[in-house]
Amino acid sequence: MSFNNEIDAARIPRHVAIIMDGNGRWAKAKGLPRTAGHQEGVETVKKITEEAVRLGVKYLTLYTFSTENWNRPVPEIAALMGLILDHLEDEIFMKNNVRFRVIGDMSRIPEVVRVRLEECMQHTAANEKMTMVIALSYSSRWELAQAMRQIAEEVQAGALLPSQITEETIEAHLVTRFMPDPDLLIRTGGEYRISNYLLWQCAYTEFYFCDTYWPDFDENEFRKAIADYQSRERRFGKTSEQVAIK
Repeated sequence: MSFNNEIDAARIPRHVAIIMDGNGRWAKAKGLPRTAGHQEGVETVKKITEEAVRLGVKYLTLYTFSTENWNRPVPEIAALMGLILDHLEDEIFMKNNVRFRVIGDMSRIPEVVRVRLEECMQHTAANEKMTMVIALSYSSRWELAQAMRQIAEEVQAGALLPSQITEETIEAHLVTRFMPDPDLLIRTGGEYRISNYLLWQCAYTEFYFCDTYWPDFDENEFRKAIADYQSRERRFGKTSEQVAIK
């Protein structure tokens, strides 16, 4: 079934976050090395980025590599970093007028990769159709711990009183402060958890889980997720009757 006509163009989620899961299992099912799954997953990133732009999504955040992923076998980590270098093409960003951003602990990224990431961010900084963010060497616990350290330092320096710390103070110290919270979080691959991803930001995010492995997640699957999102009533703690009164 095509979901192209099932979507209300006036209610596209502003920010979609995705946990791109299932690359390794996709490869294993086909008798291929795990790196082949990651390679195919890159092609899916390109397709979904273009579809998100076409639909009018303003922020697309992709969980690319978590801090926990540093515990994977060294050859797999090296292959993943190589894929980033090989496929971080300005073309997909410039062709689609997409701004590129990275969130995560950049200090752990190999220098050659970090330099390429920074170059791509600089080259695409003026693009305005959509912002595509990759979460690389990222985890929410790392992000929150870093934010708490920064706030503690400000308190210690006398620049901030403990009584002045609010939710807004914390948000201002998060690496995601430049973008709105996700409206929709998609996880592929059949798992039902969010794996230390945008924990603070997902307080009122709508979740969508599917069994499709990321390499097989195509444009129609993406539209299906958005159609499902649009079928929900977002109340943000209010009653249905309150939401109906605008």
